[in-house]
Amino acid sequence: MAKTSIAWTEFTWNPTTGCTKISEGCNNCYAEKLSKRLKAMGNPKYENGFALTIHAEMLNLPLKWKKPKMVFVDSMSDIFHENIDIAYIMKVFDVMNKTPQHTYQVLTKRSERLLKLSQQIQWTPNIWMGVTVENNKHVDRIDHLLQTSAVTKFLSFEPLIASIEVVSLKGIDWVIVGGESGPKGRIMKKEWVENIYDICKSDRIPFFFKQWGKSVNNPNKQDPTLDSKYPDHAKGGCLLNGEIFHEYPLTVNSKQ
Repeated sequence: MAKTSIAWTEFTWNPTTGCTKISEGCNNCYAEKLSKRLKAMGNPKYENGFALTIHAEMLNLPLKWKKPKMVFVDSMSDIFHENIDIAYIMKVFDVMNKTPQHTYQVLTKRSERLLKLSQQIQWTPNIWMGVTVENNKHVDRIDHLLQTSAVTKFLSFEPLIASIEVVSLKGIDWVIVGGESGPKGRIMKKEWVENIYDICKSDRIPFFFKQWGKSVNNPNKQDPTLDSKYPDHAKGGCLLNGEIFHEYPLTVNSKQ
């Protein structure tokens, strides 16, 4: 477990690390860059770099946590990766089932495998299941998620690299939007963000705007959250039309 700077969670738990790229949102993968850096630093957990690696020794770690935590599962991987054995995936979910005091946020781009395995998973209320949708090409991931029995379903439009053409997100419990950071970060236009926000407002879905990613994306050059010393600082700032949107789903296992 590690404390994290990811704005919408508190801790990370990585029973696997490493992944392979499957869509456009993966092009500038932060986890890949971090894995290579950690390998260069001699971190034994990343001796394989970004190659998919199972960390069975991390599996039962949440069983030792006494205080409730909000945890992003596999921040450095994808638990539904095609090369992860089904039995191991079920063990990861079993640990989550056994620790209802914690909130687990699981995120995947492999929505087809998620849907395929969904009926084998025990969807306890403390598991928030999400999919990443970076452009309109992959909105089918939303349909796959909606067909699962996950109690809390969320979307991560990050990195948002194109307009998303949907008219409703009914059935979704939470939406995260964020721009891509780093020297190769791609442009995110304000109207793309506003369109998703308007849909969330219409469908009464909690909206979390994580970051513009790069200051060039931010239309407000006076945004105080551009300052690294500001309490709600984010990469590229995070004000949207003068407001900070850090909303969460109203569930039993939530920050609110």
